[in-house]
Amino acid sequence: MPQLRSLFLDMNSYFASAEQQLNPALRGKPVAVVPSLTDATCCIAVSYEARPFGVRTGTNVGQARRMCPGLQLVEGRHENYITLHHQIIKAVETVLPVDEVCSIDEMHCRLSPQHREVEAARGLAAEVKRVIAEQVGPYLRCSIGLAPNHFLGKVASNMQKPNGLVVITRDDLPNRLYQLELDDLPGIGRNMLRRLQKCGIRTMQQLCSLSRKEMREAWKSVVGEQYWLMLRGDQYSSRETTRRTVGHSHVLPPKLRTDGGAYAVLVRLLHKAAARLRTMGFLTSRMAITIKYVGEMPNWTVKPYVGQVQDTPTLLNHLNRQWSQRPPGGRPLQAAITLLDLKPAGQISLPLFEEDRRPCRATEAMDLVNEKLGLNALYFASMHDTREAAPMRIAFTNIPDVQAEMSRPVDS
Repeated sequence: MPQLRSLFLDMNSYFASAEQQLNPALRGKPVAVVPSLTDATCCIAVSYEARPFGVRTGTNVGQARRMCPGLQLVEGRHENYITLHHQIIKAVETVLPVDEVCSIDEMHCRLSPQHREVEAARGLAAEVKRVIAEQVGPYLRCSIGLAPNHFLGKVASNMQKPNGLVVITRDDLPNRLYQLELDDLPGIGRNMLRRLQKCGIRTMQQLCSLSRKEMREAWKSVVGEQYWLMLRGDQYSSRETTRRTVGHSHVLPPKLRTDGGAYAVLVRLLHKAAARLRTMGFLTSRMAITIKYVGEMPNWTVKPYVGQVQDTPTLLNHLNRQWSQRPPGGRPLQAAITLLDLKPAGQISLPLFEEDRRPCRATEAMDLVNEKLGLNALYFASMHDTREAAPMRIAFTNIPDVQAEMSRPVDS
């Protein structure tokens, strides 16, 4: 009897479904969740009712409104999605333990020995769907993949949406995969797809027929061998990746598309990024500052070296220095701050002079106050007029805790 080891859960069109769950007036209607109510930005989630019109995640909002005249635009309320995310995990764990939270809308569970046969695993998956509907909400549908490993579980969860339940056993391999396109596999993006096509690999059947050595040669790394194993239902241990950047960006609302507005948003973004940097225990040595403009004016991007730091005032000094040297002209459209070349604080040698070793007292005080009262209870005066700009965003692989992140009138 074929054995299954992985239950992979993928919430369907999560942000849009969350809005429909929270607001009955949106149910059954085409919905797009957007970062701000402007045609210049893109949809970050769309409901299944909007998809027959061709609206997808990433579609320009102005274009989406033309494609789907009845489209309901909802500005993202990320604190609500985080709250529902934790409620979903709690519900799932009444059925089986969650082994890994992969993103805001995905999680992986290992099947216990008594649930590895197909019918037992199917029953467990049906129970997971039931408890999410009953304990969190019936409009939060999910697709579940059951497979011999985590990788194929994710593949299976994408094969039937919405509200799907797909089983892939070892006996199904590799034939069950032949219906897929190469880029249906996790990790095969545009560049990797081109590389495979240059090697003459254009179908899933061709990929699955490669030897382990040929797979490694196609990827030009050991990753190819990992794919060879995963496609056959085997397990493998992946090395944990090292975080290299922390950053935030924000499309400016019309009233902030000025030099002063763009600068204030940059300060806010830097405040958020530096606070995250300290929370994670990293130092940064380089900062990328970017302004995108309306029209044809080229983007402005600089990447100054900032030493090995994590305190906000030092980073603000570097921002001010670069801002004073930026080229004149243009109407700002988007602002972004990214802290680069991160290293764990414990791996960095102390500065030679004692005064440089002291942590910034202002930063320490801000962190202590914000830890107790909310992330932005205390903030820099230069970002006062942009308190409602650059609201909470969810990096799909980094789900914050609402209580730690949220504070009104300023959010994270």
